[in-house]
Amino acid sequence: MLLKKLQLKTIDYKLMLTICFLLFFNSIISAQEIIKDTVIKKPVELPSGQKLKVDGIIANVGDYIVLDSDIDKGYLEITAQGGSIKDITRCQMLGKLLEDKLYAHQAIQDSIIVSDAEVRSMMDDRLNYMVQQVGDINKVVAYYKKNSVEEFKTYFADILKEQKLAQEMTKKIVDAVEITPEEVRNFFKKIPKEELPTFGAEMEVAQIVVEPKVSKEDEQKVIDRLNAIRKDVLEGSSFATKAVLYSQDPGSSPTGGFYKMTRKTPFVKEFKDVAFSLGEGEISEPFKTTFGYHIILVEKIKGQEVELRHILIAPTVSEDALKEAKERITTIRNKIVSKEISFADAARTESDEKETRANGGTLVNPNTQDTRFELTKMDPTLYGQVSNLKDDEVSQPLLNVDDKGKKTYKLITVTNRIDEHVADYAKDYTKIKELALKEKQITTISKWFDTKIKDTYIKVIGEYRDCNFVYNWLKK
Repeated sequence: MLLKKLQLKTIDYKLMLTICFLLFFNSIISAQEIIKDTVIKKPVELPSGQKLKVDGIIANVGDYIVLDSDIDKGYLEITAQGGSIKDITRCQMLGKLLEDKLYAHQAIQDSIIVSDAEVRSMMDDRLNYMVQQVGDINKVVAYYKKNSVEEFKTYFADILKEQKLAQEMTKKIVDAVEITPEEVRNFFKKIPKEELPTFGAEMEVAQIVVEPKVSKEDEQKVIDRLNAIRKDVLEGSSFATKAVLYSQDPGSSPTGGFYKMTRKTPFVKEFKDVAFSLGEGEISEPFKTTFGYHIILVEKIKGQEVELRHILIAPTVSEDALKEAKERITTIRNKIVSKEISFADAARTESDEKETRANGGTLVNPNTQDTRFELTKMDPTLYGQVSNLKDDEVSQPLLNVDDKGKKTYKLITVTNRIDEHVADYAKDYTKIKELALKEKQITTISKWFDTKIKDTYIKVIGEYRDCNFVYNWLKK
């Protein structure tokens, strides 16, 4: 029963996360601002046939309030996104709202800071998405019954800030949870044999990557371009606007190149070295990483944290360079196939990919941090490249284009296949550890709520006092 309980807990936890995700724009209703009540004058039909009630406060958590309309808006937002509200009760929705309020309230007590720059970045991202969906910012303003774009932005900024506070508080709780090998062992021992999970078929994969050589002339063109952008910014142009227009980093260009990082943030070393060498307001000279050339503007330094913007431009790879790279990787493949060298040794001596070169080209699953890839969860592109390979077969040279447009050639091979099997402690330690850690995280969150509910002013009003909540919001 232990595993079943964990699975049920996980399902409940995922249900709540799903509710949170489906609420339009991640908490538009689950992180309402602290303002006067809004009265809904005209009932709106719900899919179930229910009608919105005249609005009023139904709960308080610290200084935060929950309105009755927050629940109804939640249903409407879920259905607007194609989700089902069939199995989500008003009590469940209220419970999720109360959780978010308590997270945000406690974040303030714990002095968690959400900067204006973070809120602006989130605002730009969300507004761009909203406008893409409805076609006009004024339609968004009308949907939320605001009188102007500025009024809506003020309203929305409060929502986003509260949402971010809740996210940071949740992260703080979960990140603090660690698990020892002994705890993992005890977790596994408690699972009855007949309830042991079954893990799907998996494989381990290795690759060799060859990067086309970029000419010095093409590199200099990029450096000159970045220097010109840097000069414009120093003379008064907006770095953020330049990043939107010219940066080739899809992860940050829509937000003006904005990143927030510490020395522990997983950025390449060269990038972090430059970022932490600059003072507030300084713009770096162009510098190189494996992704291309960058310039960085540091906007704010808060202790060990840096808020910055950056622009990435990668040199163009010529057709001749691509042809040369393909010829090189074909030669490597011929040597492996003819047994002159093993795939692993060729990866160590010939591959241009630093991350996999040292371990013979073996790929690490980014979702689990081990070397196994479950077939049903494998990236479709990778699966397509390896699914038809036989044992020890080496693929033909494959042209790969990453999300930044960088082109490389690679060889790929399957080094190990694991059939579907019942969980084995020795073979599946990483997966079992993940299950044990999830259980401990869920338990820790539950204990956190039990403690904080006792120490926080919480009031649930009216008919909602009859709800059977997961947590003791009624303090009975």
